[in-house]
Amino acid sequence: MKIGKRCIGLLAALAVVVIVAGVLFTRYWIYIPGLIDAWRSPIGPNVEIVWQAGPAEPAQAPLERAPNIVVILVDDLGFNDLSFGGGGLGGGTVPTPHIDAIASNGVTFTNGYAGNATCAPSRAAIMTGRFATRFGFEFTPAPKAFAKNIARFNRDAGVVYFEDREPLVPEPDAMTLPADEITIAEMLQSAGYRTLMLGKWHIGGTETSRPEKRGFDEALGFMRGASLFLPVNDPNVVNSKQDFDPIDQFLWANLPFAVEFNGSPRFEPSQYMTDYLTDEAVKAIHANRNRPFFMYLAYNAPHTPLQALKSDYDALAHIENYTERVYAAMIVALDRGVAKVMEALRENGLEENTIVIFTSDNGGANYVGLPDLNTPYRGWKITFFEGGIHVPYFMQWPARIPAGSTYDGPVAHVDIFATAAAAAGASRRTDRIVDGVDLVGLALGEAPRPVRPLFWRSGHYKAVLKDGWKLQVSERPEKTWLFNLATDPTEKNDLSEAEPEKRAEMMAALVEIDGEQSDPIWPALIEAPMMIDRPMGGAPRGPDDEYVYWAN
Repeated sequence: MKIGKRCIGLLAALAVVVIVAGVLFTRYWIYIPGLIDAWRSPIGPNVEIVWQAGPAEPAQAPLERAPNIVVILVDDLGFNDLSFGGGGLGGGTVPTPHIDAIASNGVTFTNGYAGNATCAPSRAAIMTGRFATRFGFEFTPAPKAFAKNIARFNRDAGVVYFEDREPLVPEPDAMTLPADEITIAEMLQSAGYRTLMLGKWHIGGTETSRPEKRGFDEALGFMRGASLFLPVNDPNVVNSKQDFDPIDQFLWANLPFAVEFNGSPRFEPSQYMTDYLTDEAVKAIHANRNRPFFMYLAYNAPHTPLQALKSDYDALAHIENYTERVYAAMIVALDRGVAKVMEALRENGLEENTIVIFTSDNGGANYVGLPDLNTPYRGWKITFFEGGIHVPYFMQWPARIPAGSTYDGPVAHVDIFATAAAAAGASRRTDRIVDGVDLVGLALGEAPRPVRPLFWRSGHYKAVLKDGWKLQVSERPEKTWLFNLATDPTEKNDLSEAEPEKRAEMMAALVEIDGEQSDPIWPALIEAPMMIDRPMGGAPRGPDDEYVYWAN
């Protein structure tokens, strides 16, 4: 009898332990990926970076040698985030004069397009000069737990999670740019350039796919898709958490504040991430002032998690909305960073013969919760409406491009590779399709406008832009949108029913170019609905709200 009672007691205690463990796991499982990552790759104290110095004296005067090339890529910038062209946060009260100056000192591409509506495929397009779907880099690398959290959070919102595909999906670091793709860094390295990378990589974290193994002589940054800007409890930081967003929840729970240098162990930056990357870029410019260099400066701002320096936040007391104030303070830091980089070029006598390209990887994100980030365009990051892919796109080269120039034809991220190759005197590859064209020739009116479609794909959701018309097709929902961007640049008037002949013509163009693409290297684990006209955090989707399903 005593033994039986003891067994019952043990079973009861075990049941309690199991229940408590289940409750704890349900509440805290989201932190597990970050804890495992920290165990595998501990973060050490700050390490001073020493950029390898070039020759003490230049072999040629700056204007006589090949131009330096600086690509400044920002992360999830809304089209309306800059004051150039009358936009700006806080009702236009947060100017961005130094970013705007790149446009006013060179050429504004009024119809600049991202390589994709999400982070990593756009970066793959920039690196290769090719649509990322040509080589299967279709989806953004993310942990399986990330997709599971989106599905768990939105289990009643129509999210589809493909559990059977889990064995086919590698770990995020192994979601890499294919080894046979030639990167812009490899191309410029072979042309005699010193190649430098700072910031967000997000196209491979294995031993053979890291930036220093893909053509960059020196690389400082983080391999995955996001990072903290400061530790959450730092007295100098102001945090804005979007509790309605499962992506934001996952980032706060798992992101480190850490960088790596040339494959080193991870260590903490010495200051707010945007300022840290800026100051290191300034040091790298000075170290390489006497030789041609290519710098890829990939800021992670203003991507979530939203974190601003308290000093920048305090200077914007007139903005009442807390989230917008934090977000705007992040833009202030970005503009300050661009100012320092441009000043470094001037101080080192390099500005005249340096090509500087500024753009964003995609449009502003709906999960920030702010309604006007992409004004005047519809849509957000993740959609192929203009708000997701029509991005700020500026270029200056004072030695060649007249200040105040504009070009209104469509250009894209794939053009950065071709532009750099032409400036460096590198030969155009003939062993594969190259989708980009030289932007300098277009800006100067020396080259004819390219006759080409631009194409985007994320699973079953696809879009093509050709001759001023844009077609989007989706299986979930089964929907087709057709817009004449020449007369309707903000996509208010869907002509898919009114223009059946044009719809058929555009569908044929989409089918043709889609047929040239490769299958995805790995499948999408999740499909989630994204509203076109309202940000996340408001009322649930209504019967009249248009939406698309995002596959990743």
